[in-house]
Amino acid sequence: MHIHAPESAGMHPNRLGRIAPVMQEFVKDNQLPGIMTLIQRRGKVVHLGKYGMMDIAAGKPMQEDALFRIYSMTKPIVSVALMMLYEEGRFSLQDPVAKFIPAFAKTKVYAGAAPMSPRLVDPNPPPTLYHLLTHTAGLSYGWFFDSPVEDLYRQIGQTIFKRHQPLTEVIDAIASLPLLFQPGTQYRYSYATDVIGQVIQVVADMPLGDFLEERIFKPLGMVDTAFHVPAHKLDRLAQIYTSEKLYNPVVPHPDEVGLIGDVSKPTNCPAGGAGLVSALADYLAFCTCLLNNGKYDGGSLIGRKTLAYMTADHTQAFQPLKIGENVFDHGFGLGFRVNTHLGQARATTSVGEYGWGGAAQTYFWIDPAEDFIGLMMTQHMPLEPYPVQERFRALAYQAIED
Repeated sequence: MHIHAPESAGMHPNRLGRIAPVMQEFVKDNQLPGIMTLIQRRGKVVHLGKYGMMDIAAGKPMQEDALFRIYSMTKPIVSVALMMLYEEGRFSLQDPVAKFIPAFAKTKVYAGAAPMSPRLVDPNPPPTLYHLLTHTAGLSYGWFFDSPVEDLYRQIGQTIFKRHQPLTEVIDAIASLPLLFQPGTQYRYSYATDVIGQVIQVVADMPLGDFLEERIFKPLGMVDTAFHVPAHKLDRLAQIYTSEKLYNPVVPHPDEVGLIGDVSKPTNCPAGGAGLVSALADYLAFCTCLLNNGKYDGGSLIGRKTLAYMTADHTQAFQPLKIGENVFDHGFGLGFRVNTHLGQARATTSVGEYGWGGAAQTYFWIDPAEDFIGLMMTQHMPLEPYPVQERFRALAYQAIED
């Protein structure tokens, strides 16, 4: 990857130099495994950093073409894929999910406890594609403790998204659970984008992975992004780690890697909310296309007006948003976190900046006002208590010179 002189993109070289020592501290003594950081401004990559190990036990340093499980950074890609079909007039965003997935026609809403069982009522309105995109459908991940429905999600979470399962079977299992609330009345981060993946399969009449490959990855040159890593690329797959205690990376068994399992095995269950593996250069291509209003060299992935709609805040009525016990300082669009107010943000940003992250601490943001992209990749779960994303973001922005 060619690195341009920072001054050519309005960035200060000495200030960019502050990034490396901070990242080195995070990987010191294997507190975190290897990290990659990238900054692009005005179409020029001005910073690319590699720190630590992509495999600690093997003593293998992080390499530029490493592959990462990007978890929820899958969601923006799959959301864009759905909206590409929307642009073709294939459906309305107000169409009920049951139109595409019949199991949702039987889905009820939890309405409190009755003497012998939960009280369930019909959804009003039924959950729609719009509700899925905005995480207001009443689905969940089981990360809260405010409803017995969350317990059901925690139970089912142990049995779904196994790589041998058909995606249809998994989504039907999710549809069998009650909704936490009437659609459109609250925000809750959830399996909604996984359901969108199944909708894409139905509307496009092809497997989700094939659709993404044909319509997004191939046009953008994303040659290393897929739901599984073939044998000839496994030496590039960064090891993933968990922690039993602070600063103690532990390698999980491949089949026990949360939500996605062993990515070296082909899957019948492409997780539209978490399942993709990608490389830094690939995800940069996706971000660059979005920053260019959906255009890429040789074509257009999605229309400018559609993308503007996706990256507007659709959750004003439900703020502050929460994921588990974490309270956020941003809104949410159709597949993206969206910053709406500088005074409410707890980090340096611009109004209109958008992005998202993944459970293994992958992270990206796109700032149209500054013509700016930030990307970070590593492979460690859980997110807390490592403030590496926050530090990189601050260091990236402080280097802007003009």
